[in-house]
Amino acid sequence: MKLTIIKTMRKLVLYIAMSLDGYIAAPGDDLGFLGKVEKEGEDYGYADFIEQVDTVIVGRRTYNWVIQHVPDFIHADKETYIITRTPQESIGNIHFYTGDIGELVTKLQAKEGKTIFCDGGAEVVHQLLQRSLIDEFVISVIPVFVGEGIRLFKDGRPGTDLKLISSKSFETGLVQLHYERSNK
Repeated sequence: MKLTIIKTMRKLVLYIAMSLDGYIAAPGDDLGFLGKVEKEGEDYGYADFIEQVDTVIVGRRTYNWVIQHVPDFIHADKETYIITRTPQESIGNIHFYTGDIGELVTKLQAKEGKTIFCDGGAEVVHQLLQRSLIDEFVISVIPVFVGEGIRLFKDGRPGTDLKLISSKSFETGLVQLHYERSNK
């Protein structure tokens, strides 16, 4: 008797925070509003999520902001792809990718591994949405109106049906929504 093993493709998950009015950054790439929900001992499920991740996709502007504001790149232990238009040599596990994002995701999903984490920014999210490549969305809504800045979801994306996996509210006012794409 022959045993057949069905290989499932790796999931690509967008795990991100935004203001109630849909911004991931205020003007000047200001992320200060995220501090409104900081609470000692509360990580909103991030540690559990990141344990399931071995690959990260992030935009160049987001990467630049992180390396300017955080002493060590937080995803240095994971295979990381910085989506950019400017070719650059890899730095350890950090690869600067200038090709088609759809081809990259298809290649990554075909490889053995854990979850693929999209850590922003808005342009990368937009490109992934245009290609229907995001499998799950974990969006933490911060209880603040930013008013202007960088919107998480740009106009011009295709319509997509989502199925609610869970919603959770926290005493800081943060609400975390977890959806999966239902039109796979």
